Amino acid sequence: MRRSAIILLAFGLNPALADTEQDPSIHGDLNPQELSINRVMRNVERGELDMTTCAAGYFITKAGQHGSARALFEACAAAGYTAAMTWMSQLDDNGLGAPEDPDAAAEWDRKAAIAGDPVGKFNHGLDLMRGRGVVQDVELGRKFVDEAASGGLPVAKRLQAAAYDLDEVTPDADNWKYAPAY
Repeated sequence: MRRSAIILLAFGLNPALADTEQDPSIHGDLNPQELSINRVMRNVERGELDMTTCAAGYFITKAGQHGSARALFEACAAAGYTAAMTWMSQLDDNGLGAPEDPDAAAEWDRKAAIAGDPVGKFNHGLDLMRGRGVVQDVELGRKFVDEAASGGLPVAKRLQAAAYDLDEVTPDADNWKYAPAY
């Protein structure tokens, strides 16, 4: 019993061993939060970006934390994750976490399309066909939709089958958004 007390006392008197608030940059996280928005955002701050971290942006967006989602998706898009580019487009197109910006949304779609993302190709095609955020070019827009369909994207195939009728993929509630601005 006496020996145990001496060992405990020795550990208690040694500041290096008694420190329960260790610096994570030296020792790593002890018992880190898992599956939380705080953990995801800490990963982003540290530049620790991977597919799982970037995919968590979906849940952050759905939780209504658009500022955090924007920070996450911007970092992931800069790291080359094309799905993050399409999510940035969605945020900019709908004014989530920042003012609505169709030009920025179209640019995110273009970047994802150029990187080969089928959803980016489809969305960029829609932007071009509508003239939203870019100069209208229906023929080029159809080309991008066709590439997305060739890549296996079901909604692109559906739009092709509907003879590129945009009402096929746009809810009636959004018609005001895509109406000509004249």
